[in-house]
Amino acid sequence: MIEGLRPGGRIHLIGICGTAMAALAGMLKTLGYRVGGSDEGVYPPMSTFLAEQGIPAHDGYDPGHLEPPPDLVVVGNVISRGNPEAEAMLERKLPYASLPEVLKSLFIRGKTSVVVAGTHGKTTTSSLIAWVLESAGRDPGS
Repeated sequence: MIEGLRPGGRIHLIGICGTAMAALAGMLKTLGYRVGGSDEGVYPPMSTFLAEQGIPAHDGYDPGHLEPPPDLVVVGNVISRGNPEAEAMLERKLPYASLPEVLKSLFIRGKTSVVVAGTHGKTTTSSLIAWVLESAGRDPGS
């Protein structure tokens, strides 16, 4: 499903205004996908970020947001059964995936990844790792 997706394809993100989902939307657009989505409560700072990227975000959930049918629906982790778009997606048998699945398939597969987790210090630790890799002549962004 994700593997057959090609740049130019349409991807709809349900829950697009979460920090990770909005970042994913920007990354997908950079790869050449047509990206949009919906969320409940579209407001700054994520609405501003998405608007600056030229990514439309609908306020509220409506099955009409899935017309024309997207090539892939990314379902945010805050979305549960009963959500009108999620239910329409399932009824229409639209291809769907989670954010981690999309990251794995389109951004990480075939690369070595470094994962930083924890309660505090993730940004600092990630920055230090990137600096060390760059200092060693590696490109941590590729």
